[in-house]
Amino acid sequence: MIPPAAAEPIFHIGTFPITNAMVNGWIAVVFFIVVAFLVSRRKALVPKGLQNLAEGIVEFMLSEIQKVTGDAKRARLFFPFVATIFLFILFSNWIGLLPGTGSIGVWEMIHGERELVPLLRPAASDLNLTLGIALFAVLASHAFGVYALGVTNHVSKFVNVRGIFRSFRHGPMAVIVAVIEFGVGLLEIVSEIAKVLSLSLRLFGNIFAGEVLLTVILGLFAYVLPLPFMFLELLVGIIQATVFSMLTLAYLTVATEAHGEEHDEGQRATEAAHH
Repeated sequence: MIPPAAAEPIFHIGTFPITNAMVNGWIAVVFFIVVAFLVSRRKALVPKGLQNLAEGIVEFMLSEIQKVTGDAKRARLFFPFVATIFLFILFSNWIGLLPGTGSIGVWEMIHGERELVPLLRPAASDLNLTLGIALFAVLASHAFGVYALGVTNHVSKFVNVRGIFRSFRHGPMAVIVAVIEFGVGLLEIVSEIAKVLSLSLRLFGNIFAGEVLLTVILGLFAYVLPLPFMFLELLVGIIQATVFSMLTLAYLTVATEAHGEEHDEGQRATEAAHH
């Protein structure tokens, strides 16, 4: 059976539905809490085992983030945020491939038909979750922008009234340029909304399409043939987590650049994200 586009509720807390995609997301959260607890308990001057693995991952990700930001200070500032998004999406995508996800559930009457409601579903195959992460990422970029530049300088990137008043001292041509920049700033507000839609729909579309593909293949051939497609989904999980987190990093980098530096730094960050 082809999975529906919307995640299915499996129980309610009061009137709040708890969906099968939310359960997979909670599993990812609990996993990282347990790992963080184990690593913090067994800290040693000379790392080994789990601590050695965790430190290696942190150092690699921090170096990659610094390649985009161009400086160590901002790399350390953005690292917890970007790394959390990357690891959560990656783990959520991968546990969606575990046996039983999408196939173990309860049969219920839905719209007059008896359908299987899976107990587990890949978290990123729920548009609500991807939309929430995307909205959080874009809002965080503005929070970091206000932190780095101040409220006035950051808001001026979008509503540059200050530039119009200043242009009066430099003649009519400067006023025209300032008005054009004001209009461009308003278009930037639209682009911020587009960022949320782009991030969320890209992640949802790829993971949901993979879930549909695997369901169809497993329905036709239960053995051997689905294995290459499962390995492909492992690769897709890495790619989608990387694209989402690197684009988020690009938005953070651009948001914390002063208006005069924004073009060059923003172009460098976006190019790195797409590579």
